[in-house]
Amino acid sequence: MAISPGSDAAFSGQKPTHSESPRSKKFLLTEEEIFYMNCRAAYLTVFKSSLDNIISKDQLYLALQHAGRNPSQKTINKYWTSQTAKLNFDDFCIILRKEKPTSKAELLKSFKQLDVNDNGSILHTDLYKLLTKKGEKMTREEVNAIINLADVNADGKFDYIKFCKLYMATNEQCLKTTLEKLEVDSKLRRQQFGSHVEGSPERAPSPVAKASPRIIRKADQESFSNKGDTRNSSLATARQFKTSVSFTVTMGADSNQNSKLIEPHSIKEWQCVQSKGCFFLEEDGEIISHQYKMQIAQRSLVYITIKPLSLSQAEGKPSPWLSVDTALYILKENESQANLQLLYFTELRNRETFGWTGELGPGIYWLVPSTTGCRLRKEVKPVTEEAQLVYRDETGELFLTKEFRSTLSDIFEVIDLDGNGLLSLEEYNFFELRTSGEKCDEDAWAVCRGKHFFLMENFDTKKNELTRQGFMDLNLMEANDREGDPRDLWVTLHSMGYNKALELTEACPFVIDIYADKCKPRIKAVHMEACSGQLEKAICKSVLNKGNAKVMDGYENIIIYTYKRDTWITAVIENKSDDKVIIHVNNELSENCVNNRGLGIFAVEVAPNSTMVCQHVMPLNERQEWIYYCVYSLIS
Repeated sequence: MAISPGSDAAFSGQKPTHSESPRSKKFLLTEEEIFYMNCRAAYLTVFKSSLDNIISKDQLYLALQHAGRNPSQKTINKYWTSQTAKLNFDDFCIILRKEKPTSKAELLKSFKQLDVNDNGSILHTDLYKLLTKKGEKMTREEVNAIINLADVNADGKFDYIKFCKLYMATNEQCLKTTLEKLEVDSKLRRQQFGSHVEGSPERAPSPVAKASPRIIRKADQESFSNKGDTRNSSLATARQFKTSVSFTVTMGADSNQNSKLIEPHSIKEWQCVQSKGCFFLEEDGEIISHQYKMQIAQRSLVYITIKPLSLSQAEGKPSPWLSVDTALYILKENESQANLQLLYFTELRNRETFGWTGELGPGIYWLVPSTTGCRLRKEVKPVTEEAQLVYRDETGELFLTKEFRSTLSDIFEVIDLDGNGLLSLEEYNFFELRTSGEKCDEDAWAVCRGKHFFLMENFDTKKNELTRQGFMDLNLMEANDREGDPRDLWVTLHSMGYNKALELTEACPFVIDIYADKCKPRIKAVHMEACSGQLEKAICKSVLNKGNAKVMDGYENIIIYTYKRDTWITAVIENKSDDKVIIHVNNELSENCVNNRGLGIFAVEVAPNSTMVCQHVMPLNERQEWIYYCVYSLIS
């Protein structure tokens, strides 16, 4: 799971409640340090080490409670699905960033909406409606647990003012207890906490010495740890690494000039097909995207490109997705999808366009888009002002604002995969699956029962497909159904990657162009899935085939591969042994670099007889030289 670091004002959204220690007296903790201190405290209340994994819903629930949260069953199910086998400390930190503690003011505001007499109490019948029908719905059992609290219930009424005080006091005490336990146990405080290392506060950081590219053996470990930032000084003392290996790669500014993508000379005479798609950033940091099947009828020279899709953003609005890296992996379909064979990937680049050209025989091919996640990541900067989506005129009639209409037009542009200006049932279903998790069948395309409207009769269509104006009207009708309440509209916008300012920050639309000299290629979007599985296998295979390999000294079954492309570097770990291994990764001496995990130091677990993508690394600023220096150390 990718890591998306941010800056929280505090772990609990309030002032930190930890007890004062010599460290806090001498050193003012940053917001980030406070956040991770609280993360570690909560995690280590449940587990012996932050390298231990959460392996059940009950453990996740308990850890979140110790972190001052009070998660509902729906919240737990959101992060622990039927496919979840385990979550690690990094995953836990991501969940805590997303699941912010509810403030007292927010609680009071929610309850006041049902307090018709403004006397600080709500009828139990009204409370059931509020908590089981609106927002993040609670089960009746969860509501009963609240109603059965003797201190805040009497005469069929719920005293929400007392409840808010009790709720906040309980959360604060829970957090305080976990911090005090961590403070008392100095051994836990000196542990390496998963991806985050608690540093030694007793001395100021010493200058970072430039390390030479070499294998660091056991005898060198202590001296090496003292050369870097003292935040890592506990690293060597907390664990003695069994062995280490390092990589150094220096990349020049605008290094893509060495392998520039060039169009074939006669491409204007070739036949062409185009399809759009999008990378979406999930709540847990995972990236999903459309995946495609391509058909080539006869052996042809083929030219394939992928690049971010340019949209008509309003003047002054940022377009961060245009700098997101894109790639396309070409796989051959054999007897089954499980046996897809990696053939090629878009290795060449010209500005924001990545491409491949070569000969393909007749057959069915899979096109799997990829992005490293280095630049498509969770938004850190808070949005202070929420954009207005709807308004009423002097007659009371509801309208969409100009800004919202512009955003909907861009969304239409993204989900109109074939670019014909109309939405087919298949295209609309990709949108529905993304925003609501539901899907229209053939009948529902004509009569969408779930939303109680006759789609083809009430909205502008052509050839049984929805027009741009029809898509606008559909959203206006949804706003009218909610009497102008924009909350459902915001759910759609957030699902499509927009923030409260209507900026596209957590998605990257792209366009694929395919040219063939002997036949007209065909392309069809068939899935929208996580960028894992077949893609992970394809990336690992490409890196193993072309990357620079180094064997862990003394452990010949553990191999680190590093593959340098013009724009990024990918590291893959291969574990040929019959036991799982934990590899500690240290990027802190890299310069002008960012990785997809968002962390300079982290640890990964590699299953027996497997390969895994460890990290992708890109330059922060492509116009400057960047140096990748990474040390991989075997912990166990």
